[in-house]
Amino acid sequence: MQPVVNGIPTVGPHRHAAAVERLSASYRAIPPGAPVRLAKRTSNLFRPRTRLDVPGLDVSGLDRVISIDPEGRTADVQGMCTYEDLVDATLPHGLMPYVVPQLRTITLGGAVTGLGIESSSFRNGLPHESVLEMDVLTGSGEVVTAAPGGPNDELFRTFPNSYGSLGYATRIRIALEPVQPRVRLRHVRVPIEKLDATVARLVETHEHDGDPVDFLDGVAFSPDEVYLTLGTWDPTEGPGSDYTGQRVFYRSLQERSEDVLTTLDYLWRWDTDWFWCSRAFGAQHPAVRRVWPRRWRRSDVYHRLVGLEHRFGAYARVQRLRGRPDVERVVQDVEIPVGRVADFLGWFDERVGMRPVWLCPLRLRDADGPGSARAWPLYPLEPGRTYVNVGFWGAVPIAPGAEDGDVNRAIEDAVTAHGGHKSLYSDAYYTREEFDRLYAGSTLTEVRRIHDPDDRLTGLYEKAVARR
Repeated sequence: MQPVVNGIPTVGPHRHAAAVERLSASYRAIPPGAPVRLAKRTSNLFRPRTRLDVPGLDVSGLDRVISIDPEGRTADVQGMCTYEDLVDATLPHGLMPYVVPQLRTITLGGAVTGLGIESSSFRNGLPHESVLEMDVLTGSGEVVTAAPGGPNDELFRTFPNSYGSLGYATRIRIALEPVQPRVRLRHVRVPIEKLDATVARLVETHEHDGDPVDFLDGVAFSPDEVYLTLGTWDPTEGPGSDYTGQRVFYRSLQERSEDVLTTLDYLWRWDTDWFWCSRAFGAQHPAVRRVWPRRWRRSDVYHRLVGLEHRFGAYARVQRLRGRPDVERVVQDVEIPVGRVADFLGWFDERVGMRPVWLCPLRLRDADGPGSARAWPLYPLEPGRTYVNVGFWGAVPIAPGAEDGDVNRAIEDAVTAHGGHKSLYSDAYYTREEFDRLYAGSTLTEVRRIHDPDDRLTGLYEKAVARR
């Protein structure tokens, strides 16, 4: 009988071992020289990829929690387990992961080999910084254990932001932190000229007007309308605001200065409407919303709709028939150092003009924190420095004489000019030389030489830029 933790199916050691063996066998079955890719139906990537004719890696049976240690505040989790299932298993213990990315179907393995962020990142860093150890199927076909300062430390440090170019995590042990029943919110409007200083103060002090700040993010609706949302743990039981019905969370920032959500609803407050992107499907129109089932108000449903459009292009054809210009997709998350954020937003308004945008402060965890590395080579943020993740997701018209990709290339140049970095879940246009300089190409090459001596796994540049 399959074990259960708080109503969530878990996996015992024998079934986990069998699932890992199926994964390894499927890897051995892929012909040398053929691309290696996970065989899964869902993805949170926004990089279109070439279609494959060879089978992918069998990840069936690798999507569960293995065990939770409430006293030690740790969890052993399979790599394909979604944060939705992970949170459902940990919250009844009064615990949650240090960072819970905002979309339900992001997997733990995906957040560690890619990048995840949320409103606890100003104090807890990025998801991979709370990893204590992990098992990885490498390009050599071996499953190895990697831990900070321990075995395969070079793989542990280089794995974040490698997007499968170094292998795939089968088991991850993470640290957990205590939670309270609810989260109280204050939506504070901040003049753009004071944004950098305000973020710096909140990150440094973890308090505002004498109240603790446990969570911090925000939304810029326009150049002169910016809100920071300050979240504080609330120990009292009770209901909170419901944004899974007719009301839409991001609009509440403009409508009220204070709010309260249950912890579970707070963690998924952005998922219901994919931040604000559900409006592209009409899902925020009151009439449509009344008939759109709640179970389909989820980021993975919207992502599937986007995937269908990428595949068939129906909407694009209709737009052309209406005489409207083609559009360039601009879907990016970038890290800008505090002190340069307002400047970057000013450039962004002038060159791109897309609003709203998400603002999420982050800072690498203190060097003595569990799992915290001296450096993360493939995403070299500076320890001790505060950044703001600026997220913008939409499309802009392609100007006459311009080419698809011009806006994204300009954004990449501006991010570099402002001392920032961008994540690689979406389109990238860097040259090979730029890419290797920004994402530690020489370090990645050396680690691949150790763990993928036959060069079987697709390289990071080939994945991120060449869309392989």
